[in-house]
Amino acid sequence: MPRRRKRDIIIKGFSKLLKEDKLKIVADLMDNQIETIELLKSFWHADHSKQKIFDEFSENTISNFYIPYGVAPNMIVNGHNYLVPLVIEESSVVAAASSSARFWSEHGGFHAEVVDVMKIGQVHFLWKGEKKKFLAVFDKLKHYLKGAASDITANMEARGGGIVNMELIDMTDQIENYFQIKVSFDTVDSMGANFINSCLEEFASALQQFCRNQETFTEEEKECRIIMSILSNYTPQCLVKAWVECDFEELDKMDKDLTGRQFAEKFALAVKIAEVDVYRATTHNKGIFNGVDAVAIATGNDFRAIEAAGHTYAAKNGQYRSLSHVELKDGRFVYSLSIPLAMGTVGGLTSLHPLAKHSLEMLGKPTAKELMMIAASVGLANNFAAIRSLVTKGIQIGHMKMHLMNILNHFQATKEEKDKAVEYFVDHKVSFANVSKFIQEIRVK
Repeated sequence: MPRRRKRDIIIKGFSKLLKEDKLKIVADLMDNQIETIELLKSFWHADHSKQKIFDEFSENTISNFYIPYGVAPNMIVNGHNYLVPLVIEESSVVAAASSSARFWSEHGGFHAEVVDVMKIGQVHFLWKGEKKKFLAVFDKLKHYLKGAASDITANMEARGGGIVNMELIDMTDQIENYFQIKVSFDTVDSMGANFINSCLEEFASALQQFCRNQETFTEEEKECRIIMSILSNYTPQCLVKAWVECDFEELDKMDKDLTGRQFAEKFALAVKIAEVDVYRATTHNKGIFNGVDAVAIATGNDFRAIEAAGHTYAAKNGQYRSLSHVELKDGRFVYSLSIPLAMGTVGGLTSLHPLAKHSLEMLGKPTAKELMMIAASVGLANNFAAIRSLVTKGIQIGHMKMHLMNILNHFQATKEEKDKAVEYFVDHKVSFANVSKFIQEIRVK
């Protein structure tokens, strides 16, 4: 019988092992176990108390994965000048945000407003009855559910938030006997996921008890079967709008071959393509999330939930489209972005992660609404820079210039070789092949 490979062996009780023992199991899968352990340990924080905090953020942690923490200066939003933290491994994103911020700082800055802050949670359940009969007792049910969750909502209500509304959603035309209680929440400065889910789970058990107690319900109607209780990451009512605007003449220097009006018209056409073509729209919106995600990670927010909501919102009318839009009117260029952003400045990693806490302090300890407007503005800044490059010099010139150091590091270039390469590629096209050839030639010399 062939010997089982180490990778084929099922490991039981891994989460209960000591960190050192987990390391050894991982290293045992590699060709060089000693080097593997040394590599993973080299990324541990020197301060053991900080490392303990990082270890407890997740499960089965054996090391830390570093991502660059950069800043974009001159980001003026509603008249306030921010130095914005960006956590991302793609250098061109930080460069693009900084470039756009600098340009718009001299042309009125970014404008932003929070349209709404409502977040949604749902209790999904099966109930064998007619909607009108449930609606007849629904006002009484809402009062009952709020009372059942009063211990959970008390602190949030003291901060000005809490449960805003409840709706009964009938979906029996799609799934037999399937209803929802859709609940709207205001979580003030917290993202509020744990708060919302705690409320919903309390609602679920209270809903079952309520149905059992209804004298107008038949025996069959008194049985309410809970499927699940969970928040929704689609937050179309937690919406922020950001925009920039200027006269056409202020865009005259965007490209030596285009007037400001011509640049604006070409820019608008590029965005129009992202509104009608799903392939372009996907890449277009990815450019927006380059900036939004980088702010979210830097401030300890859930960028995965933000992206899920944003992409769903982009397809709200049945086709996936651009999240940003251009208006050219009366000699003015107006570029805007509308995006759902469920972000928080208290709770979760925002206070536990030392750098997330630092990021919020660097931004002046913003409220959740202020952070939403900053993140949306950075997303618009990145998107503006990307479209500007695409309709003028092309995206690869700037991108590959920023990528030069990564290529040089791939070839383990020395400081002297890097200095020569930076000077040479000022006037030459950066590509992996060209850098490889350049390094080989100077090493031969």
